[in-house]
Amino acid sequence: MLIKRKSAAAARGRLQAVAAGFGGASLVDRRAFLKRAGFTAGALAAVGTIQVGTVRRAEAGPTDFQQPIERKKNICTHCSVGCTVIAEVQNGVWVGQEPAWDSPINRGSHCAKGAAIRELVHGDRRLKYPMKLVDGAWQRISWDDAINEIGDKLLEIREASGPDAVYWLGSAKYSNEGAYLLRKFAAFWGTNSVDHQARICHSTTVAGVANTWGYGAMTNSYNDIRNAKTIVFMGSNAAEAHPVSLQHILTGKETNRANVFVFDPRFTRTAAHSTEYVRIRSGTDIAVIWGMLWHIFENGWEDKEFIAQRVYGMDEVRAEVKKWDPATVEDVTGVPGEQLRRVAETFAKERPSTFIWCMGGTQHTVGTANVRAYCTLLLATGNVGGFGNGANIFRGHCNVQGATDLGLDVTSLPLYYGLTEGAWKHWCRVWDVDYEWMVSRFEDKKMMEAPGIPSTRWFDAVLLPKDQVEQRDNLRAMMVFGHGGNTIPRMPEMVKGLEKLDLLVVGDPHPTTFAAISQRKNGTYLLPICTQLETSGSRTASNRSIQWGEQIVKPIFESKDDYEVLYRLAKKLGFADLMFKNIKVENDRPVPEDILREINRGGWSTGYCGQSPERLKAHMANQDKFDIVTLRAPKDVPEVGGDYYGLPWPCWGTPEYRHPGTHTLYNTNLHVKDGGGTFRARFGVERNGVTLLSEGSYSLGSEIQDGYPEFTYGILKKLGWDADLTEAERATIERIGGNNPDAVSWATDLSGGIQRVALEHGCIPYGNGKARVVAWNLPDPIPVHREPIYSPRADLVAKYPTREDFRSFRVPNIGFTVQKAAVDKGIARDFPIILTSGRLVEYEGGGEETRSNRWLAELQQDMFVEINPADAAERGITDGSWVWVTGPENNSRARVKALVTERVGKGVAFMPFHFSGWFMGEDQRKNYPPGTDPIVLGESVNTITTYGYDPVTGMHEGKVTLCQIRAA
Repeated sequence: MLIKRKSAAAARGRLQAVAAGFGGASLVDRRAFLKRAGFTAGALAAVGTIQVGTVRRAEAGPTDFQQPIERKKNICTHCSVGCTVIAEVQNGVWVGQEPAWDSPINRGSHCAKGAAIRELVHGDRRLKYPMKLVDGAWQRISWDDAINEIGDKLLEIREASGPDAVYWLGSAKYSNEGAYLLRKFAAFWGTNSVDHQARICHSTTVAGVANTWGYGAMTNSYNDIRNAKTIVFMGSNAAEAHPVSLQHILTGKETNRANVFVFDPRFTRTAAHSTEYVRIRSGTDIAVIWGMLWHIFENGWEDKEFIAQRVYGMDEVRAEVKKWDPATVEDVTGVPGEQLRRVAETFAKERPSTFIWCMGGTQHTVGTANVRAYCTLLLATGNVGGFGNGANIFRGHCNVQGATDLGLDVTSLPLYYGLTEGAWKHWCRVWDVDYEWMVSRFEDKKMMEAPGIPSTRWFDAVLLPKDQVEQRDNLRAMMVFGHGGNTIPRMPEMVKGLEKLDLLVVGDPHPTTFAAISQRKNGTYLLPICTQLETSGSRTASNRSIQWGEQIVKPIFESKDDYEVLYRLAKKLGFADLMFKNIKVENDRPVPEDILREINRGGWSTGYCGQSPERLKAHMANQDKFDIVTLRAPKDVPEVGGDYYGLPWPCWGTPEYRHPGTHTLYNTNLHVKDGGGTFRARFGVERNGVTLLSEGSYSLGSEIQDGYPEFTYGILKKLGWDADLTEAERATIERIGGNNPDAVSWATDLSGGIQRVALEHGCIPYGNGKARVVAWNLPDPIPVHREPIYSPRADLVAKYPTREDFRSFRVPNIGFTVQKAAVDKGIARDFPIILTSGRLVEYEGGGEETRSNRWLAELQQDMFVEINPADAAERGITDGSWVWVTGPENNSRARVKALVTERVGKGVAFMPFHFSGWFMGEDQRKNYPPGTDPIVLGESVNTITTYGYDPVTGMHEGKVTLCQIRAA
């Protein structure tokens, strides 16, 4: 089922013609080439009949064996696993590649994308020099002209419409240092409308997890899954999206005889490795989880001691769970009661159990609530804070974790400091700039503290009437760095937004969908920014480990790295001297090591303070010293002794303090100086007369053997621990605090003294609180099932409606109106198939890089839709034939190949999201600059995806809409 596309003999379609760069010929696979050339076995045997001059004696080309080969380490730029790539470089040319055998993460393995990554740097489809669109034609320009013209237009728009009229879309492909620079750049420009790919993959994870127990990140690691005895995947197809992670998961399955359950609307390649596959209706995650908890509570399988000591609000959850008896759950989700009981009992009893989720769980209007339901299941069964358990959240891009951490988010400054006055003052102290000057850069103080517009809604902020957008003017310009346009939902509306912009700047190794899909004629600039393989810096894997990548080769063609481009743009806009006053700049390129040191100086809240460049480089040089399961180096090893690989955050204190990092979050079985911790006390100390601090649970060696609040200077004084501060630490605290030094906290103390003293007494700086399963500050304090905006079950919408219309992120959210109209119009009758989407192992993200890679392009040459055989038979659709997929909004349609398969159930279809270059049946290849069009083009599934946004984060509803499929 998973390999055969049809019952007939396997056949491979021809790659689409790529005129520029290939002499006008079609690129074909190797077998087709040999066949056309007549190089069959017989033809080769008869080679003597070929005319003189058409062949010559094989001779070795010139080789300079005196040139040494250097071996350089960097990190694969696909997915979040963090595989190390070893490049062999000779005379400045990348000539060979190996996976790192010593890396504890990938252990000498690569997936298809990683194995082909050298092509990114040798890629002939790369953008070679800056270009601009003039009357519909691409023209080559110089870097100086590009920076000057873009800068002049930005300043013109700022003067007329204010700083919020420019949108800054960053990248999960950035290094940590690049992500931090763009967030800092946006602050100096004067806007919070700065975002990146996490908005459309795990923004709901961050919000849901952080609002449950403190930090919005993976609690354990890929390696630690080897310790699990029960593994649940929910909306995660790791076998294709994170292939190398499977070596840890499957090892754990074999060595522990672990149970593996896969919940998914589609039988995926991950499901093929499972103990049991559970098919669910897309968009019913909360009902599934409450159905599991119904069995757990009814049978007393919950961890009562863990709940009593470390969880707030579970009794209120019990009341909601009571509604979800097996019959109700089966009606809503499609999961039989006995099957769900079996999974629930195993998860509760055969511990440690871990819960893994990905975008199948997050891309919903209830995405944040889904995540909180997952966390509640873990808390109810005591499966957080130990080895082999926890929330293992597989991120998508190579640095989506780090870019989120460093503040490429419309709601936050770097390291989750928020947008409050106190947060701004903290970073102004780090940046050594006057707070009042920073306020003056914004429209006003109110806008300085207001969340920006999320990447899912930027085109609405362009198109909506001016009075419906809560800022001085609509968006008029967009700066896009390393982000694919085909990942944005409601693409027909997005195209209208693109065409209305006064300025569009796309900085990327390849021209993306943003540059090619619209009918823009002027005002578009393309900036060739190199890959992370052509520069240096750190990146954070999904497990929070930070790895330093060294530059393999210099940027190819005329491309530049992110650091230099942002510096030159800041210089043009007039604030480079202030922005880089404490960062060394060499030949217009800020030094990434210096950028990381500035991050260390300010990153106390998340423990990004202890990972200096020197420590990270030592880890890369000593990868073989770290244990494959614990990720820890023996204490007697020079340079890295006792450290966890990559110093996963939080890594407390200054680099000199040498905290080892935190492999497993919230683990009370370890001393805090050894990577231990508690749940974060970030929600206060009491609510409704009930304590929010832990009761009788504390980390190993803690001198406070109960719950305690976050540490401040005032708390230290009450405990008498302030005497442990050095004079220099005390002076820094008092300088920061001014008239109220007692209020200086562990997160704003630039000396690190408060953290150090707390750790020395065995306490975690952020306090010892309870996780909460009732989040009173969120729209649904306890998660409740709500039907998707476009539900196939109109009969359930009245009982489980989406939220009423409201305003968020500066624009209206009219999901209720859209849902009601869909029911009133009978959309489910006209569009009876549930459409979901996901990844392929061959491609990544928006796909421009991977579909431009000849080795990967050969593997998947056509965009397709998976359709169940029964649905295909009803429509006269045969495997491999062309079909039209149509959606309920904007007369959207996509022409793709049909893949008839039982992977999807009847009434369900699946499309991958890596394709672009076709739009509603029309080939857009002509819109790319000559020679830069990807080898493989195809329709984007987001042409079909529809309205629907999570109220907490603005996440789109990308995993469930309705469609119709007909033969083309």
